[in-house]
Amino acid sequence: MKRLLACGVLFGLATASAPARAADKGDDPKTTKEALQALQDFIGEWKGTGSLDKAKPSPKDPIWKESLEWNWKFKGDDPSLVITFKDGKNYKSGEMRYLLDKKAYQLALTTKDDKKQVFEGPLDTEKSQLTLERVDPDTKETQQVVMNTAVEGARFIFRLAHKEEGKSQYKKDFLVQTTRVGVSLGAEEAKNICVVSGGLGKFQVSYMGEMFWVCCSGCADAFKENPTKYIAEFKAKKGMK
Repeated sequence: MKRLLACGVLFGLATASAPARAADKGDDPKTTKEALQALQDFIGEWKGTGSLDKAKPSPKDPIWKESLEWNWKFKGDDPSLVITFKDGKNYKSGEMRYLLDKKAYQLALTTKDDKKQVFEGPLDTEKSQLTLERVDPDTKETQQVVMNTAVEGARFIFRLAHKEEGKSQYKKDFLVQTTRVGVSLGAEEAKNICVVSGGLGKFQVSYMGEMFWVCCSGCADAFKENPTKYIAEFKAKKGMK
């Protein structure tokens, strides 16, 4: 699996590379954390540009900068992934959860004018993309966000589209393409496993003289709150003492 994002538009797949790998095909995740780990490649800071999602863009079409960051958030047994848009054209923030009863992901986005938009949908492991939808209560149109990563997780791509009530075909709206900040694809990185999420560690934390890797500030905060819990779980998985 290799990293993702969500910005305020409907995303569609744009380069093959798993945005995330959920459990093996036909094997539903047993916990919220397990389901969200399939989106581990979203975690991190991303910078890129947004534009109209057109096959043949015009030089006059608008282009804007878009920056965002994904982090884990731990609150009891209800973990989530949070996204912050630093230069977002449409959104300010968002929170991704997994609904075990529906077997679907839920993304609650906050628009620039502080309105909430809640999208839901599945992770398609065949196409390696996350597709989320909502029906606008005013216009009755269906809005869709599609996200995926590419280039071994170095790129995060998302699209926004919509279809009018009673219509079957989506119309493309926006496309945002970003690159992971400070990306490094060295093979040795695979050894740096986050002690909390199991993802790729980016920086280290210490406890009782031992050093451990974490992938984001959310995991660092969770580790500081209960280091013995996460260390015990981590070592148990690795068969360590």
